[in-house]
Amino acid sequence: MGPPEHQTPVDPWAGVDTGGWDLPSAELPPLPPTMPPTMSYPTPPDTRQWSGPPASPAGSHPVSPPAAPAAPRAVGPVVPARPVSPPAPPKVPKQRRGRRSTAPPTPTPPPGWQAPKGYVPVPVRRRRRWPWLLLLTLACCCGCPAYYGFPISAQYPARAALPVQVDDLSLRQDDRSTETARKLEGEVRKEHWLAEDTFAGVYSTTSGKRVTVFGGTGFRMSPESDAEAEISRLTERYALDTPESVDTGVRGRHERCAVGSADGSAVVVCTSVDHGSIATGVFTRLSVADSAELLGTLRAQIVQPERG
Repeated sequence: MGPPEHQTPVDPWAGVDTGGWDLPSAELPPLPPTMPPTMSYPTPPDTRQWSGPPASPAGSHPVSPPAAPAAPRAVGPVVPARPVSPPAPPKVPKQRRGRRSTAPPTPTPPPGWQAPKGYVPVPVRRRRRWPWLLLLTLACCCGCPAYYGFPISAQYPARAALPVQVDDLSLRQDDRSTETARKLEGEVRKEHWLAEDTFAGVYSTTSGKRVTVFGGTGFRMSPESDAEAEISRLTERYALDTPESVDTGVRGRHERCAVGSADGSAVVVCTSVDHGSIATGVFTRLSVADSAELLGTLRAQIVQPERG
């Protein structure tokens, strides 16, 4: 088969009736000249007719014919593709309780708003409240019981014993003093029937001062009320005036003192009560302040906490 240039061309419209395609065309105005009449297009150079590929030189390999078209591949039944599941949404990291991932939006002033003269904006810093709440909870749960429980554990239980000598005071052991002490101790046992131990004694100095002390040991829930009750019990016996409170300097210990009379002589009656004991003294020829101070010295020698 020869080159395509030497083959007879085939008319694709041969045998087709094209008579109805003759349509009247509108007369168009002639186009204006695009070039001056004096100008002309250059003449194209002569071209030679293609006469096939050039002959291969001697000793060269002949040109292989074009490869035959590949046979069509057998197509099997179309297998529908499996539906692809949508990708899983990314996991959002868990946030700790009490923390916010984003800051709250900052409020903006309305349009046209102007700050008053002299106004300076100050940024407000948000403070975390949970540490203060935690400390307050710990203080309430642990601090309060420790605060109120320490005086009780330090003052109860206690034991009592009368020393023979306290500073310049000497314990009198004559019959009259012994009988007086026994009578007072019986009254303490009767009035304070929950007392674990009782004591009573009469002391005196070489200068003629006389001190009578009595009391008992045992647990007391409200020392302040017991001190007021003891002074009220002795008011009629010693004709006491209005009692006054005395600061003992010891937490959980309350003291009351009042001026009265006994056997025609002026006396000062003081009572001191804490969670573990009660001690009352009747003093002659002493002021209220000196009587309260001497009672503190006596009870420190007589009452000894077992856990002290």
